[in-house]
Amino acid sequence: MSRPVQYKFRLYVAGDALNSAQARANLAALCQTHLAGRYQIEIVDVFKEPKRALADAIFMTPTLVKLTPLPERTLVGTLSQTQTVLQALGLLGVAA
Repeated sequence: MSRPVQYKFRLYVAGDALNSAQARANLAALCQTHLAGRYQIEIVDVFKEPKRALADAIFMTPTLVKLTPLPERTLVGTLSQTQTVLQALGLLGVAA
């Protein structure tokens, strides 16, 4: 039996701004529903780590990067349209 695919996400936020808080909550809900036990989320606050954001070419927040599995995908916004987010991240049809 093969190991389930693990997903790694990095979410760039701007402190406690409303859209950043919404993106955090929406990503957590999406992962819990569709990737239960198979995901890791790293939060990067661009106010606390501005040089990292610039080095990673992040110019808008919130920005979500799906790091693994490949291909890497990037989305900008609050992640509120679940079906669109799932499709953009290549997660449609992924069993929970």
